[in-house]
Amino acid sequence: MKTKHYLTLADAEILMNRAVELSAQRSFNMSISIVDEAGALLLMKRMDGATPLTAHLSLEKAKCSAMSRRPSKFYEDIIRNGQMGFLTLESVTGMLEGGEPIMYEGQLIGAMGVSGAKAFEDAEIAQKAIHDFFQQIS
Repeated sequence: MKTKHYLTLADAEILMNRAVELSAQRSFNMSISIVDEAGALLLMKRMDGATPLTAHLSLEKAKCSAMSRRPSKFYEDIIRNGQMGFLTLESVTGMLEGGEPIMYEGQLIGAMGVSGAKAFEDAEIAQKAIHDFFQQIS
């Protein structure tokens, strides 16, 4: 049998604290969601000043990344290139840049979704928080 790695609540809290810290350093008011490998919510924060919509978007971005094992930007690029035919607004909300899968030893263990700044800045916060997390635990 294989060993299956997973995010604990303590792991999610470390990731969240780093993402909030990075957001505050850049004066961003963001919502941040962390989900498990199946897209189920582990932890969410909406920082003071972040709009309610960002909470919804951060969760959808995280779920999209977890279920696809790809950054959500992958789908945003497909949509921009006109390659996806009949999508509804509901199905597109998670397909915006800012969702990043969390991989460990080749396994998906969860994902982080960030919303509240420009899309590329959302992604930068998620990527840096994930990178810093793995630096901290190694």
